[in-house]
Amino acid sequence: INGSASPNTGSNGSNSEFSTVTSTGGGGGQGWSEGSGGTAPSGGSGGGASLTGTGGSALPSGQGNAGGGSSASSPFPVGGGGGGGSGGAGQSSHGLTKAGDGGSGTASRITGSSVTRAGGGGGGSHSPHAIGLGWAGGAGNGGLGNVGVGIDADANTGSGGGGSGSNTTLSGAGGSGIIIIRYTI
Repeated sequence: INGSASPNTGSNGSNSEFSTVTSTGGGGGQGWSEGSGGTAPSGGSGGGASLTGTGGSALPSGQGNAGGGSSASSPFPVGGGGGGGSGGAGQSSHGLTKAGDGGSGTASRITGSSVTRAGGGGGGSHSPHAIGLGWAGGAGNGGLGNVGVGIDADANTGSGGGGSGSNTTLSGAGGSGIIIIRYTI
């Protein structure tokens, strides 16, 4: 099930379960309207921070990576941190130039060809600064400025949606997860 798209802090993605295996849903991105400071939600991979916040942790350990933080700048922080991915942590915002990119996903050949999934979504940013980019594998890019919506992640990838560019626009929804079972007949 996809996480919600919201100008506030996004909801965590739902867990995916098969038999005794549970893959924890990713942490929602921290919303602009939540104010400065604080910590983005934790999840299978952590959500990216807004304003001067801290990225969410990856809980339980071993399933993903932390989200990126956002540093203060004047008169406003440039942008949010990127969400954590299965293969790497989300990047923090880059001073006065760019919002954080999402963390790397993981490539798998279980379906016969290489497909990358579970990448982190990019952080939203103020114009004229650059947005954070979603990682390859269906993650959404961040939005730019007061009309910049975050891009939804692709379904069945477990990737993160992009952060919005302001407190009046929607962040992108995370992509639903997928369970693939391969066996010999």
